[in-house]
Amino acid sequence: MSRLRATALFAAAGIALAGVATLPAFASHPVEVGGAPMYPTKNIIENAVNSADHTTLVAAVKAAGLVETLSGDGPFTVFAPVNAAFAALPEGTVDSLLKPEAKAQLTHVLTYHVVAGKHSAEEIAAKIKADGGKATLTTVSGDTLTATAAGDKVMLTDENGNTATVTIADVNQSNGVIHVIDTVLLPAM
Repeated sequence: MSRLRATALFAAAGIALAGVATLPAFASHPVEVGGAPMYPTKNIIENAVNSADHTTLVAAVKAAGLVETLSGDGPFTVFAPVNAAFAALPEGTVDSLLKPEAKAQLTHVLTYHVVAGKHSAEEIAAKIKADGGKATLTTVSGDTLTATAAGDKVMLTDENGNTATVTIADVNQSNGVIHVIDTVLLPAM
């Protein structure tokens, strides 16, 4: 087992014990993700590199060459899969995507988790309600995600029918917002 996978498994155990946050999550102090405070004065990359739950995502963003983009002005809404979500992919998937020759495919997968603009969980929930229970979100990759509600949680369904739950909502950043999710979403390829 690679060190990256072992780290992901330990992070998954930690998130399972931490429980699941509900929508919307507003606090007067920084929200903690992966054991680290996420400061709204820092950008997406500056915060993500400190989350123990997002080491695989950060490695993928670096491999895809998206650090500069996600450090830029934005605003961006990022649906950020935890390490356990990457570990749940078929064996070898992450290693294959991190190879230089897979950069275009990796970029497509990562930009599928980003929507232009800053969209709070409350705004997404309102759009779901206004659109009759399902809202279509167009991602930066040009593909779509379908947002639905399950009680007080936002669910995202990818073009292949895989569903992710927003486990920590409204992690505000200087250039957008992060919503932590429990599944890697995949565009139809």
